[in-house]
Amino acid sequence: MQKLQNIAKFNLFLQYKFATPMKKEERQKIIVDYLSKEHRVTSTELSDYLSVSEDTIRRDVKELSDQGLLKAVRGGAVAPSPIPLHYRKREKHDIENKKVIAEKAISYLKDGQVVFIDGGTTSLALVQSFPYDLKITVITNSFPVAVLIEDLPNIELIFAGGKMCKTSFATASIETIDFFRNFRADICILGICSIHHERGITGVLHDDSQIKKNMIQNSNFVIALSSIEKVGTAESYHVCPIKDINVLVTNISPDDKILKVYKDAGLTIL
Repeated sequence: MQKLQNIAKFNLFLQYKFATPMKKEERQKIIVDYLSKEHRVTSTELSDYLSVSEDTIRRDVKELSDQGLLKAVRGGAVAPSPIPLHYRKREKHDIENKKVIAEKAISYLKDGQVVFIDGGTTSLALVQSFPYDLKITVITNSFPVAVLIEDLPNIELIFAGGKMCKTSFATASIETIDFFRNFRADICILGICSIHHERGITGVLHDDSQIKKNMIQNSNFVIALSSIEKVGTAESYHVCPIKDINVLVTNISPDDKILKVYKDAGLTIL
């Protein structure tokens, strides 16, 4: 909170110096600047530091949420995911941490399983770490995942057809959703956009979020792959509550305090 206090104190100094109330635009800039660094803040904290009522803060948060600059949650706000939207930018983003996540998650895969894999670039990093002799069946809507599996002789590939989304390089249409309903997977592996202990798993793209939701509903066990910068953030389209996830795999220690709320909710943290 120290950063927020310093920003607020400076603005309050200007307010008193010129004997004018802080403008709404100034308050909202402080809120957005803080969330870009810390990812979450409560209405009470903002009310105290900005010396305005919580009703004023709630109105500011709603306006900023409507503009897509943050996501309103009960009692405050969280930042949207900082991850690039387009696949080509995401595949070059945070590569080393994706490898860390993949190394943790690979232990859940065993011969004979049927596995759903989505189009996330972290999911792709997991596929890149598959042992050459792994014997599973992969069902995916991701073109990059399908290309990698082509070189693994013991993995059976079933591809979910439909219209391709050029942003994600994956199929995303009603045909894709219907396809996944024909299977029951042992494990579903999701590279997620955002996770928040109240908002659950959320996504940037509507169709992609609906496909993830369907994959989860048709799986016995769900593993969410997330770099820590996505934790505590939220996007516009709901995928599922966190109770629908069995395991959350991140690139930091599972004992880190930021993950405690997810562990308390019953998730296994890796």
